[in-house]
Amino acid sequence: MTAGPAAGADEGGPGPGDGGPGAAAARLTGRRVTAEHRLSATLAEVTLDDGRAVMVKDGAEPDAVRAEAAGLRWLALAGAVRVPAVRGHDRRRLVTDRVTTGRPDARAALRFGRDLAALHAAGAPAFGAPPPGGPEEAYIGLAPMRNVPRDDWPSWYAEHRVLPYLRRAVDDAALRPAEAAVIEGVLERLPELAGPAEPPARLHGDLWNGNVLWGADGQVWLIDPAAHGGHRETDLAMLHLFGCPHLDRVLAGYQQTAPLADGWAGRIGLHQLFPLLVHTVLFGRGYAEQAVAAARSTGR
Repeated sequence: MTAGPAAGADEGGPGPGDGGPGAAAARLTGRRVTAEHRLSATLAEVTLDDGRAVMVKDGAEPDAVRAEAAGLRWLALAGAVRVPAVRGHDRRRLVTDRVTTGRPDARAALRFGRDLAALHAAGAPAFGAPPPGGPEEAYIGLAPMRNVPRDDWPSWYAEHRVLPYLRRAVDDAALRPAEAAVIEGVLERLPELAGPAEPPARLHGDLWNGNVLWGADGQVWLIDPAAHGGHRETDLAMLHLFGCPHLDRVLAGYQQTAPLADGWAGRIGLHQLFPLLVHTVLFGRGYAEQAVAAARSTGR
């Protein structure tokens, strides 16, 4: 999938003060707008004059929009998972196809597991590599996330994922020094805890249940990526973190296609440290306790 007719408007366009999501959709797609419906402060559904419905998303930062657009295109290039097509973007708004949702289905979950394995196998140039055209200073949700390529996953994960948010959580008094020491102890042992070395996988990067859409077409669609090169167990750990319908079937499909290394289940907590620390900084103490519990579960 590639950008629509207004791909040339990707750089340097107006921001949220340009007349609203309908006006942005018209400008970025080259189509007339027939209807506009605000879903939230940052998301609107817009109907175009060809009958197609698109989603218009306001980005908090220009690099967040560019990162998401580049991530969607990179995931689509793998030809594995389904993602909505990017129809255009500027510095502040992203326009994508709308996904018509249905109900979770066990057969779709099994197929999704196979597709996710194929996405990961499409690979990345390095751990931390951004998608082509994506910025180094990217985002996971509302939180900054640096994409700095490295060849070694344990050192990259510690330096560019866990430690920045561990330090910030302590500085913000959301995490106590004694709790931070538990997580630091895991990081010191990361090379031995990380499992067998694997090549960089092409990750969605923010694969929690809210970014997994069960389509009315019987397919699973993925939205809102924080795509980068990483360890494939990270995406699966995110699915475990906040739950996912038919997760057992997703895992079955994955294992059929690309079996995970021995001991992967004992490493789930390790891969959850980064998102839990992000949530600690954004939302407070409850997630700090989860992060410490995840650290203590690692290596058991």
